[in-house]
Amino acid sequence: MKVLVTGGAGFIGSHTVVALAEAGFRPVIIDDFSNSQQSVLEGLKQILGYEVPCVAHDCNDRQTLLDLFQQENVRRVIHFAAFKAVGESMEEPLRYYRNNLGSLITLMDVMLETGVSNLIFSSSCTVYGEPEVLPVTELTPIQPAASVYGNTKQIGEEILRD
Repeated sequence: MKVLVTGGAGFIGSHTVVALAEAGFRPVIIDDFSNSQQSVLEGLKQILGYEVPCVAHDCNDRQTLLDLFQQENVRRVIHFAAFKAVGESMEEPLRYYRNNLGSLITLMDVMLETGVSNLIFSSSCTVYGEPEVLPVTELTPIQPAASVYGNTKQIGEEILRD
Protein backbone atom coordinates (compact mmCIF):
# COMPACT_ATOMS: atom_id res chain seq x y z
CA MET A 1 0.00 0.00 0.00
CA LYS A 2 1.32 3.45 -0.95
CA VAL A 3 1.63 6.04 1.81
CA LEU A 4 2.39 9.65 0.94
CA VAL A 5 4.75 11.30 3.42
CA THR A 6 4.69 15.07 3.03
CA GLY A 7 7.95 16.53 4.25
CA GLY A 8 9.38 13.02 3.92
CA ALA A 9 12.97 14.21 3.51
CA GLY A 10 12.95 15.99 6.86
CA PHE A 11 14.28 14.45 10.07
CA ILE A 12 11.02 12.95 11.36
CA GLY A 13 9.67 12.34 7.86
CA SER A 14 12.70 10.35 6.72
CA HIS A 15 12.66 8.18 9.84
CA THR A 16 8.95 7.57 9.23
CA VAL A 17 9.69 6.59 5.62
CA VAL A 18 12.12 3.93 6.86
CA ALA A 19 9.63 2.62 9.45
CA LEU A 20 6.86 2.46 6.83
CA ALA A 21 9.07 0.53 4.41
CA GLU A 22 10.17 -1.86 7.14
CA ALA A 23 6.49 -2.45 7.99
CA GLY A 24 5.73 -3.42 4.39
CA PHE A 25 4.27 -0.14 3.12
CA ARG A 26 5.51 1.66 0.00
CA PRO A 27 6.32 5.26 0.97
CA VAL A 28 6.14 8.11 -1.52
CA ILE A 29 7.60 11.51 -0.64
CA ILE A 30 6.70 15.07 -1.51
CA ASP A 31 9.08 17.68 -0.12
CA ASP A 32 10.08 21.15 -1.30
CA PHE A 33 13.40 20.85 0.58
CA SER A 34 12.92 24.15 2.41
CA ASN A 35 13.61 22.38 5.74
CA SER A 36 15.56 19.35 4.48
CA GLN A 37 18.34 18.24 2.18
CA GLN A 38 18.10 16.22 -1.03
CA SER A 39 21.03 14.13 0.22
CA VAL A 40 18.55 12.47 2.61
CA LEU A 41 17.10 10.65 -0.42
CA GLU A 42 20.46 8.95 -1.05
CA GLY A 43 20.59 7.93 2.62
CA LEU A 44 17.11 6.42 2.32
CA LYS A 45 18.21 4.52 -0.77
CA GLN A 46 21.22 3.10 1.09
CA ILE A 47 19.11 2.06 4.07
CA LEU A 48 16.19 0.60 2.10
CA GLY A 49 18.01 -0.74 -0.96
CA TYR A 50 15.75 1.11 -3.38
CA GLU A 51 14.94 4.66 -4.40
CA VAL A 52 11.84 6.03 -2.71
CA PRO A 53 9.69 7.98 -5.21
CA CYS A 54 9.99 11.68 -4.42
CA VAL A 55 8.44 14.77 -5.93
CA ALA A 56 10.41 17.93 -5.16
CA HIS A 57 7.51 20.31 -4.84
CA ASP A 58 5.39 22.41 -2.52
CA CYS A 59 2.26 20.83 -1.01
CA ASN A 60 0.30 23.99 -1.82
CA ASP A 61 0.34 23.01 -5.50
CA ARG A 62 -2.97 21.24 -5.98
CA GLN A 63 -2.26 19.88 -9.47
CA THR A 64 1.09 18.40 -8.41
CA LEU A 65 -0.59 16.69 -5.47
CA LEU A 66 -3.45 15.41 -7.61
CA ASP A 67 -1.03 14.04 -10.22
CA LEU A 68 1.04 12.38 -7.49
CA PHE A 69 -2.00 10.75 -5.88
CA GLN A 70 -3.17 9.40 -9.23
CA GLN A 71 0.22 8.29 -10.59
CA GLU A 72 1.31 6.59 -7.38
CA ASN A 73 -2.14 5.35 -6.28
CA VAL A 74 -1.68 6.92 -2.84
CA ARG A 75 -4.02 5.36 -0.26
CA ARG A 76 -2.81 6.90 3.02
CA VAL A 77 -1.11 10.18 4.01
CA ILE A 78 1.18 11.30 6.80
CA HIS A 79 1.44 15.09 6.78
CA PHE A 80 4.68 16.50 8.22
CA ALA A 81 5.29 19.32 5.71
CA ALA A 82 5.12 22.66 7.54
CA PHE A 83 7.24 25.62 8.48
CA LYS A 84 8.26 25.14 12.09
CA ALA A 85 10.42 27.97 13.46
CA VAL A 86 8.56 29.70 16.29
CA GLY A 87 10.53 32.96 16.13
CA GLU A 88 10.31 33.19 12.37
CA SER A 89 6.56 32.58 12.55
CA MET A 90 6.19 35.72 14.65
CA GLU A 91 8.14 37.74 12.07
CA GLU A 92 6.40 36.27 9.00
CA PRO A 93 2.90 35.25 10.13
CA LEU A 94 1.21 35.30 6.71
CA ARG A 95 3.92 33.07 5.26
CA TYR A 96 3.24 30.53 8.04
CA TYR A 97 -0.54 30.69 7.65
CA ARG A 98 -0.28 30.38 3.87
CA ASN A 99 2.09 27.42 4.00
CA ASN A 100 0.95 25.47 7.05
CA LEU A 101 -2.79 25.90 6.61
CA GLY A 102 -2.88 26.26 2.84
CA SER A 103 -0.99 23.02 2.32
CA LEU A 104 -3.27 21.16 4.75
CA ILE A 105 -6.40 22.43 3.00
CA THR A 106 -4.99 21.66 -0.45
CA LEU A 107 -3.98 18.19 0.70
CA MET A 108 -7.44 17.54 2.15
CA ASP A 109 -9.09 18.71 -1.09
CA VAL A 110 -7.01 16.25 -3.10
CA MET A 111 -7.65 13.47 -0.60
CA LEU A 112 -11.41 14.01 -0.89
CA GLU A 113 -11.23 14.11 -4.68
CA THR A 114 -9.25 10.86 -4.86
CA GLY A 115 -11.20 9.00 -2.15
CA VAL A 116 -8.32 8.86 0.35
CA SER A 117 -9.62 9.21 3.90
CA ASN A 118 -6.74 8.13 6.13
CA LEU A 119 -4.54 10.97 7.34
CA ILE A 120 -2.03 11.26 10.15
CA PHE A 121 -1.48 14.93 10.95
CA SER A 122 1.75 15.97 12.62
CA SER A 123 0.65 18.46 15.23
CA SER A 124 2.72 19.96 18.03
CA CYS A 125 2.77 20.27 21.79
CA THR A 126 2.47 24.02 21.16
CA VAL A 127 -1.29 23.50 20.72
CA TYR A 128 -1.48 23.35 24.52
CA GLY A 129 -0.06 26.87 24.86
CA GLU A 130 1.32 27.42 28.35
CA PRO A 131 -0.22 24.46 30.22
CA GLU A 132 -1.08 24.77 33.89
CA VAL A 133 -0.03 21.18 34.65
CA LEU A 134 2.84 19.08 33.31
CA PRO A 135 3.21 16.69 31.69
CA VAL A 136 0.58 17.42 29.05
CA THR A 137 -1.62 14.65 27.72
CA GLU A 138 -4.26 14.60 25.01
CA LEU A 139 -6.75 15.45 27.77
CA THR A 140 -4.90 18.66 28.70
CA PRO A 141 -7.04 21.73 27.95
CA ILE A 142 -5.89 23.65 24.90
CA GLN A 143 -4.72 27.16 25.75
CA PRO A 144 -4.17 30.08 23.36
CA ALA A 145 -1.09 29.44 21.27
CA ALA A 146 2.04 31.37 22.22
CA SER A 147 3.18 31.73 18.59
CA VAL A 148 1.87 31.92 15.06
CA TYR A 149 3.42 28.49 14.43
CA GLY A 150 1.46 27.05 17.36
CA ASN A 151 -1.69 28.75 16.16
CA THR A 152 -1.32 27.17 12.71
CA LYS A 153 -1.21 23.77 14.40
CA GLN A 154 -4.26 24.60 16.55
CA ILE A 155 -6.20 25.79 13.51
CA GLY A 156 -5.07 22.70 11.57
CA GLU A 157 -6.54 20.48 14.27
CA GLU A 158 -9.78 22.49 14.20
CA ILE A 159 -9.99 22.15 10.41
CA LEU A 160 -9.55 18.39 10.70
CA ARG A 161 -12.11 18.16 13.50
CA ASP A 162 -14.65 20.18 11.46
